[in-house]
Amino acid sequence: MTIALQVEVPIACFRQSRAREYAETYPVPPPSTVYGMLLSMVGETNRYQHCGIQLALGLLSQPQKSRVIRTFRRFKKKDIHDPTNARPDYQELLTDIQFIVWIATGNDKAKPTLTERIQQAFLNPQAVDRFGGLCLGESRDLVNAVTLLPPDYTGQSLSWIVQDENGWLTLPYWVDHLGSRGTRWQNYRLLEPSQQWQPPDLAWTVIQSD
Repeated sequence: MTIALQVEVPIACFRQSRAREYAETYPVPPPSTVYGMLLSMVGETNRYQHCGIQLALGLLSQPQKSRVIRTFRRFKKKDIHDPTNARPDYQELLTDIQFIVWIATGNDKAKPTLTERIQQAFLNPQAVDRFGGLCLGESRDLVNAVTLLPPDYTGQSLSWIVQDENGWLTLPYWVDHLGSRGTRWQNYRLLEPSQQWQPPDLAWTVIQSD
């Protein structure tokens, strides 16, 4: 089963895995971040539940990058209110993020699959047991709209994110939240905008932990 969603996010930061004091952002939403948003949509808290699904991402907009200064918390002292735990640092932000995500069941062995759960969430949203706002990335980066597209939909041009072992864009498709050892990356490149609505073969990324 394959479905497509259009996602709109006014502002977000997809913090680079290796960023430290200066919080750089990836220029596009990483597959791991989009997968987390999809799990949140259906109220799934176990990120291993739907390993094996495949995602393909195509940009509808070219997000604009800006820089802000904000307070970051790093717990160096046990007292959470200790002033040394907070310090100002720069962070990059992206604005006007619009993209299409295609979701294929792939090797998702859960019953129901993630694609089936997403469809049901649109058909019967009151049955979804979830908490918090729907975000893409940080908890403050709220999603403005998610639209389930009909199978025969054709829209404006897309810039597909495709796998390329020599690509300039390295994105995580699985993140180890307890360290970096288990994080998995893939090299990509961004294609020029085109009217190709169906994902090219190299646009598909398998979400898996190993």
